[in-house]
Amino acid sequence: MSKRHRNRPRDAKVHASIFAALGDPTRLAMLAKLADGAPQSISRLAEGTHLTRQAVTKHLRVLENAGVVRSTRVGRESQFALDPKPLGDIRAYLDTVSRQWDDALARLKSFAENR
Repeated sequence: MSKRHRNRPRDAKVHASIFAALGDPTRLAMLAKLADGAPQSISRLAEGTHLTRQAVTKHLRVLENAGVVRSTRVGRESQFALDPKPLGDIRAYLDTVSRQWDDALARLKSFAENR
């Protein structure tokens, strides 16, 4: 059995946690702010939003637990930065699923046309 197939349950759990984290519009907006690659503080991420620093922190922890952001301490505050690797992994997963659906639809089309 290939490594790819052996890790599917674990991969599915990781993918599900990323999709769940990305399923919130507030967290997607935070990722957009982090997309330039520069680490940002909680205060900076809260600027221009209706969110408290505590709410921003909770959203960032969800993103961090999903692996799409990472934090580092700088003095008394935490700086958060986007980690693009998990997003690339999700994209590759979605590309695989898309190819599987395309193949299945092509087989269905062929079957229907040859009947």
